[in-house]
Amino acid sequence: MITSAPPSPKFAARRAVFPFTAIVGQEEMKLALLLNVIDPKIGGVMIMGDRGTGKSTTIRALADLLPEIEVVADDPFNSHPSDPDLMSDEVRQRLIAANSADHSEQTSTANLPIQVAKKKVQMVDLPLGATEDRVCGTIDIEKALAEGVKAFEPGLLAKANRGILYVDEVNLLDDHLVDVLLDSAASGWNTVEREGISIRHPARFVLVGSGNPEEGELRPQLLDRFGMHAEIRTVKEPALRVQIVEQRSEFDQDPPTF
Repeated sequence: MITSAPPSPKFAARRAVFPFTAIVGQEEMKLALLLNVIDPKIGGVMIMGDRGTGKSTTIRALADLLPEIEVVADDPFNSHPSDPDLMSDEVRQRLIAANSADHSEQTSTANLPIQVAKKKVQMVDLPLGATEDRVCGTIDIEKALAEGVKAFEPGLLAKANRGILYVDEVNLLDDHLVDVLLDSAASGWNTVEREGISIRHPARFVLVGSGNPEEGELRPQLLDRFGMHAEIRTVKEPALRVQIVEQRSEFDQDPPTF
C-alpha cells in the first residue's frame, strides 16, 4: 500500500538560483547537460574550460529547472516508490513484507504503508577534500557489534541518487575516489563493506565533472568513462560580456522579478 505524505509548505524559503535560460553562450555545455538529464544512460559529461566561464552556475541552474521527483518519504537514498531498481534494500523488503501480509489473514504493525513525498532533484557538490567515508557512507561498527543492527550513515552518493553529482576540478581529485565515483556511476549501486558487514544502496546519478586545462591534463581513464566531453571558453565578444554583467546585476538586485 502506497500513500502520499502531507504536502510540504508552499511558502518554504528557497534560495534563488540564476535561471538556466538566462545564461549567455556556452551552447555546447548546455546541450551536453540537457542530453544527460534526458537520458542519464549517456554516462555523464566532462566540462573543460577556464575559470569564470559559468560551469557551476549552469549546473545549479539546470538542477533547479528540473521537475520534482517522487521519493519514499524519510528515505535517505531517495528511493523510487515503485521501481525496484531504484529502491534501497530496506524499502524493497518493506514492500515485499506488506504484499505478503495483504495475501494472508495475519497483520503486523511492522508492515507499515510506504508514504510518497515529492522533492527537488538533488545537485550534490563533491568537495576535493572529501574522504571515502564522506562519499560512500560509513557503518557504525560499535552499534553493529553491540546491538547487532546495521547502522549506516549515508554519504554523498546516497544523497545524489536520482540527482546530479558535480565534481569540480575532477582532475585534482584523489585517484581512489575517482575510481569509486566511476564504478558507482557505471553500476548504479554503491556497496560499503567493513568488518564483515555489507550494505548496498542505489546510486544512479548524472555525473558531471569539470576541470581547468591550466591545472593539468585529464587522466585517460577519466576521459574514457565520461559519455560526453564539452569544451567551453571565456566569452570575449564585448556585447555578450556587457549582457552577462547586466543580467547578473539585475538578478542580484531582484531575483524573483528577474
